Amino acid sequence: MQPFIVNLGALPVGTSHFEWKAEVGFFGIFGNPEITDANVDVLVTLHNHRVTVDAQCELRGVVTVPCDRCLEDLVIPVETEFEESYVTEGDELDLRQDVYDYICTALPFRKVHPDGECNEDTLKYLSRDGDSRGE
Repeated sequence: MQPFIVNLGALPVGTSHFEWKAEVGFFGIFGNPEITDANVDVLVTLHNHRVTVDAQCELRGVVTVPCDRCLEDLVIPVETEFEESYVTEGDELDLRQDVYDYICTALPFRKVHPDGECNEDTLKYLSRDGDSRGE
């Protein structure tokens, strides 16, 4: 079975639990080069009602992105959850897009190291006072 895709024909009526990992390759499927590493646990509880499936998903872990200020690796914790109801059309329930979207929206808009933790060598080239051209 492929991660994040549930075979509805094999899903019993009632409650089922799934555990997957969203790693860097998962984000590559969506063409997201900004996430350079990831280790997010995806815990899913599905309630199969035959015509609909209710999903409760917990997303916990970390992703690595370049810092917007110094471009060095920045590890950002991810801790979010979502609940969705799906109409059971077809043979599979594909949760990839929802998992991807919720992880990405859990990230801050501005991704920077805390003050004092950026690469000092990079920062000196970005500031007027540290301009190596002598201007």
